Amino acid sequence: MTDAQHIGIVACSAEGAALCYTTICKEGEHHFGEHAHPEISMHTQSLANYNACIYRGDWPAVAELMLTSATKLALMGADFLICPDNTIHQALQYFSGRSPLPWIHIADVVADDAVARGFSCLGLTGTKWLVESAVYPDKLSEHELKYIRPIPDEIEHINTLIMDEFVKGIFEPAAVKYFQRVINRMKDKGCDAVILGCTEIPLIMNDHNSPLPTLDSTRLLARAALRRAASANIT
Repeated sequence: MTDAQHIGIVACSAEGAALCYTTICKEGEHHFGEHAHPEISMHTQSLANYNACIYRGDWPAVAELMLTSATKLALMGADFLICPDNTIHQALQYFSGRSPLPWIHIADVVADDAVARGFSCLGLTGTKWLVESAVYPDKLSEHELKYIRPIPDEIEHINTLIMDEFVKGIFEPAAVKYFQRVINRMKDKGCDAVILGCTEIPLIMNDHNSPLPTLDSTRLLARAALRRAASANIT
């Protein structure tokens, strides 16, 4: 695939990164033909290293971990970068101007899809660090989209599910039921879609079992990367 751009993946948690990677590989044929996909390189620091920084609120340190991965991916020949982890996107601001390669921002991709599908008010789910941050509010406001966060008890329980179960590959029926209750409440509050803003959430929630249409941040990012990689073929 010498005529496609090389995708660099700055990974954080294994389950979400794996879903992003396999989506690129499986859906590449829509752009490039059967069994074909662009060249992909991935680098990840230990999740424990990221968590040590996140738990103490040291986002500049998170940024340095991401920048180290970005630098290594540039040396591998990547043309641009994606990060299949919503939470650590809030560290991008700390190395603005120092990245060796451009990035596709996951919240931009989700907001674009919400607008294209005609949604106006979105429920936001993810880790507590993500839903309490400006990562999505800033991008959604640029598109004149409203949003609703989970209530505090929901934020804490969802965070526990993500950090104690999902990132470890544990997906229980009770977690699905809990998300369904949270999303139902968001629907009652006026949401017309829900952002699956942790890259592991799409492994348990989708349009078939969610009370609201889903915005699958992981697969949307992978598809945006494929479109960008394929743009090298357009003259």
